[in-house]
This record gives sequence, structure tokens and C-alpha cells, in this order.
Amino acid sequence: MLAGACVQLGRWQLHRLDERKTRNDVTRSNLAAPPAPLAEVVGPQRVVGDQHDWRTATVTGRYDATKQVVLRYRNVRDKPGFEIVTPLMLDDGSAVLVDRGFLPRQGGQLAPSTIPAVPSGEVTITGRLRRSERGGRTSGGTPVDGTARLINGPAFASALGLNLYDGYLTVDQQVPAADPAFGGFPGPEIDDGPHFFYALQWFFFAMLAIGGLVYFSRRDVNGDETAAAPDGAVGSEGGPEPAAAASGPADRGLRADRGHPDGGAGLD
Repeated sequence: MLAGACVQLGRWQLHRLDERKTRNDVTRSNLAAPPAPLAEVVGPQRVVGDQHDWRTATVTGRYDATKQVVLRYRNVRDKPGFEIVTPLMLDDGSAVLVDRGFLPRQGGQLAPSTIPAVPSGEVTITGRLRRSERGGRTSGGTPVDGTARLINGPAFASALGLNLYDGYLTVDQQVPAADPAFGGFPGPEIDDGPHFFYALQWFFFAMLAIGGLVYFSRRDVNGDETAAAPDGAVGSEGGPEPAAAASGPADRGLRADRGHPDGGAGLD
């Protein structure tokens, strides 16, 4: 049973490896694609899906700083800090969340001391599309008092009262230029990850479980055979020969100093 569970876990890791390779192929294709208008890339459904992740899109609109959200507990290149997400209002009445950049945390501050102001008027952004972040059962994607932990389009739309795209855009280039206080973001990690080696480990554990079962089963069988052998029995592979049988009637355990079964002295 243990070996079967290990085999299934190994197969699951290989399945995850296949999924990762497929996702990497899509990411490479999206990174190589030329910039295109946001509406053209995403389509009328306005949902950034797996097929759009890391695709370069362009969009023009006006920032609404009154509905800006500070993302807490963010890390970029192993540095803790904050990300500033501001809705960009589009001409058709919809809006898209724009991650304007990263602000490193100074000391133990719980919020950035200053946030660069948004440009006034119309801005044009070229950036990478990202899917909405989801944290399972946590509510970190819902802004509370202007802060959140995750960037989630539907949750932000409900909290901010906007018709938002499901997904967001990180800034690569902005016209007018973005504030230099903002730090950029690294690109995606495109590798196979540890899944293949995890699969090998699970298969190795399965072999250990099978080997242990065989070993202890044989040990139990040998133990039963030893217990079943009579005292003084000698195997066929050597050892002392049994003593020659004494002549006369077999000793049945009656000695001269014991009473005979018929009540006599034990002597005939």
C-alpha cells in the first residue's frame, strides 16, 4: 500500500512537470510576441488567462489615484517592500489594474512613507499581463483600508466599485515616464523546476517499501521454520551428527526414584 502511494505521488510529480513544460512554452511565446493593444490581446471577455500570462500589451487611459491600493508583504529579488496598484480608467468605461512598481521597505515600516504621485492627464502604458492572484481561502485579495496582499481583479472590482479586467498589468514603459522611485520587476522563471527529481525520490521510496516488505516477509518465514523444528534437530547443511540411539527400550521418562504408573516402585 505504501509503495503504491509512493508510485502515485511520483506520477503526480511527472504530471506537474508536463504542465510546467507546457506553461513554459506559452510563456516563451508570449515573451517573444510584439506588443498589442490590451483589448485585442484579451478580447471582449476581459479575462487574463493562462494563454495571456506575460504577454506584452499596450493601453491608454487616466489613473484614478482615489482608488489606489498598497500591496503589503511583497518581495522582489528577495527584498521586502510594497507594490502600488492603481486603476487605469479607459474610454469605454472599463478599467484595468496597473501595478505601477515596487517600493522597498525601509526598516520595520508597515506602509511606505511616501507614494509617488500619478501623472496627470492621459498616460500610455506598455507592460506585461498577469493573471489575478488567488490565495485559496484567504481574503488577501480584497482591499481593506486601501491595502491588500494579493492583486485580484474581481475582488478589487467589488471593493472599488469598478468594471475591472480580471487580471492586471505591470509597467515596463510609461508615457509620461514613471517616477524613478519605483523599482521594476524580474521576468518569469522558465525552467522545469524540481518535479523530475521529486518523482525520482518517490519512485525510490516505493522501491524501498517493496524491498522492506520482501525482507521482513522472508525473515518471518525463516523464523517460523526455525520455531517448528524439534529440539536437537540438525539441518542438512552440516552441524553435529545426532547421538546414536541407546539399545533397549526407549526411555519414557520413568526413573528408579519415581513411582511407577501402576503404583509400584518403578522397577520390574
